[in-house]
Amino acid sequence: MAEPEASTGGKAVPERAEWLVTELLERAIAGVGPFAGAEQIAEELVGDAEDVEQAIERLIRTHVRLAAGSGFVTSLGGFLTLPVSVPAGVGGLYLIATRMCAAIAHLRGYDVHSEEVRSAIMLCLLGSAGTEVLKNAGVQIGTKSTMAALRRLPGRVLVEINKKVGFRLVTKFGQRGVINLAKLVPAVGGVIGATVDGVGCRSIAVYAKSTFPAVDRGRPAPIVVESRRVER
Repeated sequence: MAEPEASTGGKAVPERAEWLVTELLERAIAGVGPFAGAEQIAEELVGDAEDVEQAIERLIRTHVRLAAGSGFVTSLGGFLTLPVSVPAGVGGLYLIATRMCAAIAHLRGYDVHSEEVRSAIMLCLLGSAGTEVLKNAGVQIGTKSTMAALRRLPGRVLVEINKKVGFRLVTKFGQRGVINLAKLVPAVGGVIGATVDGVGCRSIAVYAKSTFPAVDRGRPAPIVVESRRVER
């Protein structure tokens, strides 16, 4: 079933959705202002860690703390050229989570500049709803991992997937995924809301670690079947 068409302020949402995805990926990977890019922060962390997995755990803890800091999150949103329907605080959360996922992908051996990896990064933001987006785009995962499925897709399909992810982010603020969970409980106080956002960020990290299993540089990336690694 295709994503429904929607509008914001009398204008169609699809172009806003595509714009948001582009902004998030560019800012998260390259960095913006004092906000370091995914590759830079990943390399800094791995340099201080005993191994890559320890660096990833430090990376996750850092981003969970950032997500729980509402003032910092809102200031980050100011670095994004956001669609009017996305508040700065929400945009800041998206940016934090996108960088975290991109950094995990980089540390696990993936090229964050490749189109399929960038699409996978955005799908992580939706959590379990990412599978529905793939299904709506005509992609059947089956026994393949998300990355294995995305590698087989032409560029035009990856573009459509990115648009669908952006549509979800713009119109639903992650209500059907795991990011910005405070939106589901609008009456909570700032401290509780920030805590919920931190929990949401940690949940996204779980999806990112599953989506990007460690790559053996000498062999193809493993396929993940029902949470088990299967070497090819």
